[in-house]
Amino acid sequence: MVLYTTPFPSSCLSALHTVSWALIFPCYWLLDRLLALFIPDPCQKYQLLCIVLFTPIYLGFLVTSLPFAFLGFLLWFPLQSARRPYVYSRLEDKGPAGGAALLSEWKGTGPGKSFCFATANVCLLPDSLARLNNVFNTQARAKEIGQRIRNGASRPQIKIYIDSPTNTSISAASFSSLVSPQGSDGMARAIPGSIKRTASVEYKGNGGRHPSDEAANGPASSDPADCSSLEHACIVRISGDEGGRLPEADDPATGGQARNGAGGGPRGQTPNHSQRDGDSGSLGSPSASRESLVKAKAGLDGSSGDPGATYSKAPHKASVVKKAAARKRRHPDEAFDHEISAFFPANLDFLCLQEVFDKRAATKLKDQLHGYFEYILYDVGVYGCQGRCSFKCLNSGLFFASRYPIMDVAYHCYTNGKGTDSLASKGALFLKVQVGSTLQDQRIVGYITCTHLHALEDDSAVRCGQLDMLQDWLADFRKSTSSSSTANPEELVAFDIICGDLNFDNCSSDDKLEQQHSLFTRYKDPCRLGPGEEKPWAIGTLLDKDGLNDEDVSTPDNLQNKSPGACQKGRKDVLKGNGRRIDYMLYAEEGLCLDWKAEVEEFSFITQLSGLTDHLPVAMRLMVSTGEEEA
Repeated sequence: MVLYTTPFPSSCLSALHTVSWALIFPCYWLLDRLLALFIPDPCQKYQLLCIVLFTPIYLGFLVTSLPFAFLGFLLWFPLQSARRPYVYSRLEDKGPAGGAALLSEWKGTGPGKSFCFATANVCLLPDSLARLNNVFNTQARAKEIGQRIRNGASRPQIKIYIDSPTNTSISAASFSSLVSPQGSDGMARAIPGSIKRTASVEYKGNGGRHPSDEAANGPASSDPADCSSLEHACIVRISGDEGGRLPEADDPATGGQARNGAGGGPRGQTPNHSQRDGDSGSLGSPSASRESLVKAKAGLDGSSGDPGATYSKAPHKASVVKKAAARKRRHPDEAFDHEISAFFPANLDFLCLQEVFDKRAATKLKDQLHGYFEYILYDVGVYGCQGRCSFKCLNSGLFFASRYPIMDVAYHCYTNGKGTDSLASKGALFLKVQVGSTLQDQRIVGYITCTHLHALEDDSAVRCGQLDMLQDWLADFRKSTSSSSTANPEELVAFDIICGDLNFDNCSSDDKLEQQHSLFTRYKDPCRLGPGEEKPWAIGTLLDKDGLNDEDVSTPDNLQNKSPGACQKGRKDVLKGNGRRIDYMLYAEEGLCLDWKAEVEEFSFITQLSGLTDHLPVAMRLMVSTGEEEA
């Protein structure tokens, strides 16, 4: 399939569209600014004065721009019938983390391979509409969201094992600080007896950067990292009964076993993208887990704990891979690990976003994420009147980024939208990606569906109708893009994922119809026990918009410690769960390659976008097992 790199099939149509939008944009921008004036901004001290001063100015220019906008609309509207439903962007990376290199890593042999998925509603609406959700400055937020996601996903993946009589957890290095440089000498000192479960560390030797910036952004992409010095995982173990002794780092390359527990070995995790110039941005900073990296590296090469001398040598591709039967889990009663994380997961492979409505914001977001993801789809949707859809003035808001090559794409607009929600071309984006190839040149592929359902309350029938459409479209997409047959399997399906903002939860009595939909019999929700019943650890992903700017939830650390999903402000009925979980990550256990099985390894609720959106992102690491024993 040919992927569309421009919104129109010819340069002439693209030029006409550019002219039409140039005539419309001044009116659009002035109207947006005028409406935004009357929506309170807690960061604006003199709002009443701004209203008095700028209202007549905006009104005057708005009236002047109306004739030009009308002419632009007459030209813009018929052009939409020729517009393509998405724009594909690829920034080719020929390095070891490029898409072509990733395909050569998995041949469908061995015990299997893991893939990491994330989804988030980022609320990148025009400013006047975004302010209704208590988030501001869409253009700046788009850039900051891209930086945080990129920095979180591209940090080294290090697991910390904690041995104590009461705790055998596996904590991400982003939560922990093994050593803390204190004072101006920059010497690393051990923290006796325990570790801090926090993503930021207060110390003076970090170039004047604020700890909260580190927590928000993850590792600074401007810091040099050597990806070639270490090919294996970094494993750090802390024993709770050793007083002030320094924690040890085990080197899998030498076959060293971690004390009081099973060791880990490499599973062929793909390296992260190399860093590019200017990646740090306004808030770029070293990871809050810098101390963990320092100590882990020190244990591996015998160097000192000086962060300035050691961090630059930290292996950027470090990851911990454990045999499923041997590793200790944080939650023995669950088949997989789960956590509230202050960072996006390391080695993130696929990212699905919703509410990227603003075109300029989408471009800024794309530019930031291309520092990590090679393949991106944006500006997804239709405008005007297309097919059976009513008039659309906003696109679907869907946005997709991948480290693996995209093979096929399809988009469909829901035809049953109602009210103000129908002004956006909400729909479903279907993707087929290639994640490997066998020794017999069979392609190993995966299917991903990204969607955003109807938002208005008391419209359960509308959402159920959209779920019906989604299932039918997905079946057609898989059938039309499959080049395999039972007798001649040219492709092996590794996973089938559905993710997005479904705008209903699994606890509200008002959402019973959606909770019992047949989609949940074909796809598994890792957070759900059954209709109306959540797993105890699952939390809500819809945040209280009135409290987004409160100090106790304004940083990833604070939001992580606040139990972010527990707020039920404004609900008609009190939920029996931990808030409204409306952002979903579903996976299929059937319809995959014969004898292959998909199992969840980790599930995360992520606080790294605190203050930038009114939703919690969620992430899932899926292990695709081939049934073969490890050699």
